[in-house]
Amino acid sequence: MLLIKNGYMIDPKSGVEGNYDILSEDGRITKIAECIDAPEGCEVIDAEGLTVGPGLVDVHVHFRDPGFTSKEDIITGANAAKAGGFTTVVMMANTRPTIDSVDTLAYCLEKGATTGIHVTSCANVTCGMMGEILTNMEKLVRAGAVGFTDDGIPLRNPEIVKEAMIRTRDLGVPISFHEEDPDYIENNGINHGKASEYYHIGGSDRMAEIVMVERDLGLALETGASIEIQHISTKEAVELVRKAKAKAALGNIHAEATPHHFSLTEEAAIRYGSYAKMNPPLREEADRMAIIEGLADGTIDIIATDHAPHTTAEKKERKLTEAPSGIIGLETSLALGITELVHKGYLSMRTLLERMSYAPASMYHFDAGYIAEGGPCDLVLFDENEKFTAGGYASKAENTPFTGMELTGRVHMTICGGKVVYKKV
Repeated sequence: MLLIKNGYMIDPKSGVEGNYDILSEDGRITKIAECIDAPEGCEVIDAEGLTVGPGLVDVHVHFRDPGFTSKEDIITGANAAKAGGFTTVVMMANTRPTIDSVDTLAYCLEKGATTGIHVTSCANVTCGMMGEILTNMEKLVRAGAVGFTDDGIPLRNPEIVKEAMIRTRDLGVPISFHEEDPDYIENNGINHGKASEYYHIGGSDRMAEIVMVERDLGLALETGASIEIQHISTKEAVELVRKAKAKAALGNIHAEATPHHFSLTEEAAIRYGSYAKMNPPLREEADRMAIIEGLADGTIDIIATDHAPHTTAEKKERKLTEAPSGIIGLETSLALGITELVHKGYLSMRTLLERMSYAPASMYHFDAGYIAEGGPCDLVLFDENEKFTAGGYASKAENTPFTGMELTGRVHMTICGGKVVYKKV
């Protein structure tokens, strides 16, 4: 048994918040009350001064395993997740081999099951991420795939996309889209604008995202599939999602924002170079503010990290146009949400936690992201006012512009299945 006392609990599902004790047994919460006496032999955690939220849920992580384990592996990725307050993650399928077969999926899930948190995985939409032949989605779902994506590569054939939407709709799982049309891109990872002019490269035009988001929203409205627009970066795409959601009676349209897209602009790409290079790129202040407005009004219902580790050599020793895109994000995500969204008055703490736990869990039909009697004892304990300097990561990688920055909101403990899986040193 585990008893958490004296914390300030926030449950984003019910809206209940206040000073409550939480008792759990066998991984489930058995009682929530203003004061609970510790049963004999019970482990007691004093959460005085801390906020107690549901374990965070990240539906967009790259753990690079199998195939690229010099960057990250499932064990180190899970350790980074624990340090960031996450108890459930969804791995992307752009590994080597890609997760388009039951055997590769089984390897990922079996290794994930040893980590102490819930490590789940998407499978690929198309075989080998080639965009031509759909995977055996029915077989992959039976084997444990929680959804589908070819994240990292856009799906260019609308007929393939439509058929994939129909199949995932019938299977009751979401399909997530990387929205970047290469026809509008010359040297991806840097915004076409001030940043690309600074580096004298073509960069990624905002239309690359806009045209594909518009197409896929139209197909989602037609098919009724549950879709997610991943890592949204432009104000136009935010507005397209807003209008599509107003038409969608099924609640089947979802959009995610990353902490780097609501925290930074292309100015960071100029300052930090390849450490602020990602797909889609950081854009303009008007785009950043549109993303924040979308998070506030529910147009963007999910915050996800797009945790994308790379080796230091890849990021630092290659020239900008050859360095890979992506940054790590699991260990700074909650703090960036608190620093940039809550403490600046854009979101309440309850809304932030909803976007980082209950909403993503709901899209995937996970039993996660809430705090209630009978529910899972998956929790994060954090001090929303504690300042710290980002760095010293549990991840293998360090590729992020946030290293060395002072952030507010420190994770003190992560609990999964009633067991402490991370504790601040």
